[in-house]
Amino acid sequence: MDRFHAMETFVRVVDTGSFSGAARDLGLGQPAVSKLIAGLEDWLQVRLLVRSTRRLAPTEAGQIYYEHARRALDEAREAEVMARGSASGLEGRLRVCASVTFARLHLASILASFLDQHPGLKLEVMMDDRNIDLVEQNIDVAFRLGDLADSSLTARKLASSDRLVVASPGYLAGHGHPQTPSDLLAHEAIVYSQPAGGAVWTFRRGTSESSVTLRTRLSFTAAEGVREGVLAGLGVTMASRWMFAPELESGEVVQLLPDWSLSPVDLWAIYPAGRLPSTKARAFVTWFTEQLGRS
Repeated sequence: MDRFHAMETFVRVVDTGSFSGAARDLGLGQPAVSKLIAGLEDWLQVRLLVRSTRRLAPTEAGQIYYEHARRALDEAREAEVMARGSASGLEGRLRVCASVTFARLHLASILASFLDQHPGLKLEVMMDDRNIDLVEQNIDVAFRLGDLADSSLTARKLASSDRLVVASPGYLAGHGHPQTPSDLLAHEAIVYSQPAGGAVWTFRRGTSESSVTLRTRLSFTAAEGVREGVLAGLGVTMASRWMFAPELESGEVVQLLPDWSLSPVDLWAIYPAGRLPSTKARAFVTWFTEQLGRS
């Protein structure tokens, strides 16, 4: 048995959730995939897969083997890339994670240039506002906004954005323009209920500081909900300039309290703990940072 080939097949079965999916990706027949997995289980003397109601899933031993096997395959591909030199382009799979709104507004629309540079690369983008476990989800690099709660992460700060209080002209026409932070107490607030959000907003102007706890009847776990609520005229919100960049430019939303500042929000590239960032992940972050600088 070719153990490396069997390992690669097992990883693909877990990734796709089926023998047929792995067979399709690898250009093999389904019986050949089943035989390779059976041979691997016989050689390891342990069951690696169980069938759930909808898909194949790794056993506890299979999950441990999967994580180490995938790392070994990534390192093998990394060695090949380093040996061939950068001129050959990147190959294989790259899994990237970013919050839904940030990915939609600032990532998805520019990916063509990166994919054109690396025709042998398969890019998978997970869009999720939660701080997911990068190792568990097999993420190579994630873009995260705000403070990093996990100090064990390998992180690189890419940029900062100012935070603003914004509302739609329609909402302001019916509720008036707040002139001071305390005026916000009379307004409806739309809150982003993730670590980067919350109902307590702290403003600064010169040496003065003012914190207000907003009244809110509406909160969202995803920034997309906050955006839609503001655009629908349901209230005011605090957000990074990145989050409302198109609407600020078009006038669909208006910045409030421009004389007061809020703490900026940082953009980080983070990598799974315990792993060296791959060449693919580093190249992607470098490319994206360049694109961000141009925009």
